[in-house]
Amino acid sequence: MEPGPAPEWQTTAWLNTPEALYLERLRGQVVVLYAFQMLCPGCVARGIPQAQRVAEIFKGAPLTVIGLHTVFEHHEAMGLESLHAFLHEYRVRFPVGVDAPGPDGDPMPRTMRAYAMQGTPTTLLIDARGRLRRQVFGVHDDLLLGAEIGTLLVEAHRSANVTATMALPATDRYARGRSGVE
Repeated sequence: MEPGPAPEWQTTAWLNTPEALYLERLRGQVVVLYAFQMLCPGCVARGIPQAQRVAEIFKGAPLTVIGLHTVFEHHEAMGLESLHAFLHEYRVRFPVGVDAPGPDGDPMPRTMRAYAMQGTPTTLLIDARGRLRRQVFGVHDDLLLGAEIGTLLVEAHRSANVTATMALPATDRYARGRSGVE
């Protein structure tokens, strides 16, 4: 996948966070977005538990795990009150946005359409520069996901170091380069 700017998600509500989250405000962090529906068996059995593991394993890293409840079927059964209960029962602690409904009665939610998602679960990896780096429909392999996240975190770290080094006066950059200290 050729990296391109990730579309901003369009939401109507946020849970497990005091304020709405926007991609622009998350620059400098790797973002792992899990699109799910609470009545999706693959989401409940594999996607949500994987998201919880990623959030726990990478706690303290410049990484944000976000859930996106994107409902494209059974709309009446998956309202905000039901989602609150679902997140409580499954002990989901990471932020969850509710995908905005499609325009003019379109059953496809706006963010789901913007990313051309095929269904749920879908995992999106967005790098620290806000570029969509990977999109996986279905269950994503744990080992592969961890390697991809690690790669994006290394890139983010290198980019931050280059930016910090370029901000130093030329004499400091020269001294750092000569001493081998980065």
